[in-house]
Amino acid sequence: MELKQAIRASLGQADFIVHGYLADLTDGELLARPCNGGNHIAWQLGHLIGSERHLVEQAAPNRMPPLPESFGPRHKKETAAIDDPAAFLTKGEYVALAKEFRAATLAIVADLPDSAFDQPVSKVPPFIKTAGELFLFVGPHWIMHAGQWAVIRRTLGRPPLF
Repeated sequence: MELKQAIRASLGQADFIVHGYLADLTDGELLARPCNGGNHIAWQLGHLIGSERHLVEQAAPNRMPPLPESFGPRHKKETAAIDDPAAFLTKGEYVALAKEFRAATLAIVADLPDSAFDQPVSKVPPFIKTAGELFLFVGPHWIMHAGQWAVIRRTLGRPPLF
């Protein structure tokens, strides 16, 4: 398996898990928290979408679509404690944005020459050194957060999915 295939597989696995966990949740349930002080799913979705855009932009500047104008301010660290549904998007809006940005990420991966994945990146977590490592981190980042959603789902009475 070559790197582009591995990236596509990682992102596909993340999509399968994420969309499985979100499928039967309501808009209101996106505001459930895994524990006191934990971030609810709505905020986490905004964080993940914004993070994916930011990360990919570090490897492929000016290639990702823009976020909606009010998106960034709604999902900064300072808004994580807000529980007002009006402060966040609906599940359908988050899912549509996630799919739009994932499609853009996959198109960029397909278009980049192999040599681009060895290029250093900046403005990313310190354990990410190259564009290849960056793209390989995107899927696990989503899965890490989805692990919290598994706990939320169980507290809401949903059966385990995986």
